Amino acid sequence: MKLGAFSVSLNVKDIHASKAFYEKLGFQHKGGDITQNWIVLKNENCVIGLFQGMFEKNILTFNPGWDQNAEHLESFTDVRELQKQLKEQGINLQAEADESTDGPAYLTLEDPDGNQILIDQHR
Repeated sequence: MKLGAFSVSLNVKDIHASKAFYEKLGFQHKGGDITQNWIVLKNENCVIGLFQGMFEKNILTFNPGWDQNAEHLESFTDVRELQKQLKEQGINLQAEADESTDGPAYLTLEDPDGNQILIDQHR
């Protein structure tokens, strides 16, 4: 199962303080809009998203169709196919992609410890 690019989406209290902290660890701004309370930072192959006031928990995020540089992959497993495979394995989904569509879509699930997982396809 190819899930795409991986990142951790962090729920932060103060996006400016968090940005400054992670920049001291060598992360650099790669996307997002701090005025909208979200940014994406990268250090080599490690990608983190900082989100203030957008969700309650930290989230493990996968992006089908992207590599770690948010570049399009030639081939990838569509989120709706991933959804089908997960459901066939008996995994409970909190939110599902509309299987009658194509293009951007997402699904969410939780691991056995309650960690949230987002599979978010942008293309």
